[in-house]
Amino acid sequence: MLRIGMLWFDDSPHRPLSTKIARAAAYYKKKYGRLPNICYVRPKAGIPSQALDGRIRVVPLKDILPDHLWLGVLSQEEPSSPSQH
Repeated sequence: MLRIGMLWFDDSPHRPLSTKIARAAAYYKKKYGRLPNICYVRPKAGIPSQALDGRIRVVPLKDILPDHLWLGVLSQEEPSSPSQH
């Protein structure tokens, strides 16, 4: 599970989720020097049909607030789906 990441807020109703993720990822890269490889979204937000060039895995997580994205870098050893205790 991702333990450290960047929380991003975008409540624009006219911006598609894929665009929101791309904008957040660009900021993440500028701030931290690398692209994130995972983005958690609220399940009701849906999963964008574009795979974001296969670079960012989009995972629904019930703990994510509306209009928020949680981006970060998940190592190969870590599972992408957090346990739902």
